[in-house]
Amino acid sequence: MKTRVCLTMAATVAFLIAWPSPADAELPENYLRRWDNPAVQKRIDDGIEKNRKSDVMVTLLDARGKPISGAEVKIAQKSHGFLFGCNIFVLGQMKEKNRAYEDAFLKLFNFATVPFYWAGTEPEQGKLRLTEGSSYFWRRPPPDRAVAFGKKHGLTLKGHPLLWHAHNPDWIPKDPDELRRLYLKRFKELADRYAKDIPIWDGVNESLVCPPQYPFFSAENRDYPTYVPWAFTEEQKVFRPENTLILNDVTTFNWPPNETNRFYRQCAKLLENRIPIEGIGFQFHYFSRKALDGYLGGDHCDPGTLLDTYELFAKFGLPLWITEITIGSAGDDGLAVQGRVVRDIYRLWFAAPKMAGITWWNLGDGTAHGNEGVAGGGLADDDFKPKPAYQALDQLINHDWKTNLNTKSGAGGEVKFRGFHGRYRIEVTAGGQTKDFEVTVQPGEAAKATLTMP
Repeated sequence: MKTRVCLTMAATVAFLIAWPSPADAELPENYLRRWDNPAVQKRIDDGIEKNRKSDVMVTLLDARGKPISGAEVKIAQKSHGFLFGCNIFVLGQMKEKNRAYEDAFLKLFNFATVPFYWAGTEPEQGKLRLTEGSSYFWRRPPPDRAVAFGKKHGLTLKGHPLLWHAHNPDWIPKDPDELRRLYLKRFKELADRYAKDIPIWDGVNESLVCPPQYPFFSAENRDYPTYVPWAFTEEQKVFRPENTLILNDVTTFNWPPNETNRFYRQCAKLLENRIPIEGIGFQFHYFSRKALDGYLGGDHCDPGTLLDTYELFAKFGLPLWITEITIGSAGDDGLAVQGRVVRDIYRLWFAAPKMAGITWWNLGDGTAHGNEGVAGGGLADDDFKPKPAYQALDQLINHDWKTNLNTKSGAGGEVKFRGFHGRYRIEVTAGGQTKDFEVTVQPGEAAKATLTMP
């Protein structure tokens, strides 16, 4: 027998391959000094404990309503409330490697970013490319395929993006008014078809780096592009209240942690003007070994500064997202460097307040866009065999960040534990009977539930 209970909480098979260990990575001295600092590690550990876990108290009763003491209780976390994701841009496009791709994806991730680039969804005006059986575009599987895969495997999906200055079809007009009219049509078409199945969307992408050739560009409004409030206002009219619309921007805006941050100022002004942004997304791309080395050896690679930035943005009260990540494995010692850096930065992101999800970009080598592949930015190689970075995330997501324990109920039938947010199976054995309960632990105000044995 299985009974489902939802708790609202107050405030969270290894692959054996001969890769170099992340512990062996040769990293710049200032990186090691900053990231191995005991005070920094304590700040990260404390953030994980505070933001990703909660106290739980369950009371066990018998059929007459009497507390059951001394019951054997097995607590097993089955899934995460936190969203660990990756783009799903090559779903069904890897031929004989499709199964390996899917297996590698599902072992780590409960969250998938679905491509909705305009050029890929409407390459010819008026001819939507959304359904299975549509014409082939590399890294652009039809969205219906991703929705079916998500439903089959219980994935949360995110659409990317509704509006962006890049990857648009050649036929879009240069006239801003005409382009607005077509965007309104696009928003409604996508909302009508996918709002129910895809709860999260990048409403506007990279507006603070909008180029002059884009019809909505305005040199006078570079820090507050006027098409952003327009887009979110119009998107909100057609997407359901349950949908979350995110403002997403580039890696640059992970710094600085103060009000000079252009992205912070943009978000503050949007919210001051009651524009309905509902989440804030930060990219984290390093598309070459040179770029990664520059970051690792530079002033930006400071965990305290990153945490300060996310804490600053958390004051808006909106969920934060790390939306796109490329940390490569190219170059000397690249596999070990990638593994160590991935472990460090994921721990930091998991610790940050208001963080709701983290999305790696390309799961396997050979699946990146254009020359971005020179970074070797897959968590797995081109056969989808896991690299040290993949193994590090497997350890964190599937082991370190899951709560599993065996205990007994107390004299009043109480079972107390502190666990990561997510879905649990609680198996209770008492009086010769065993019953399974399904319990969901999530952030909130209450932390109690009563489970009744037959």
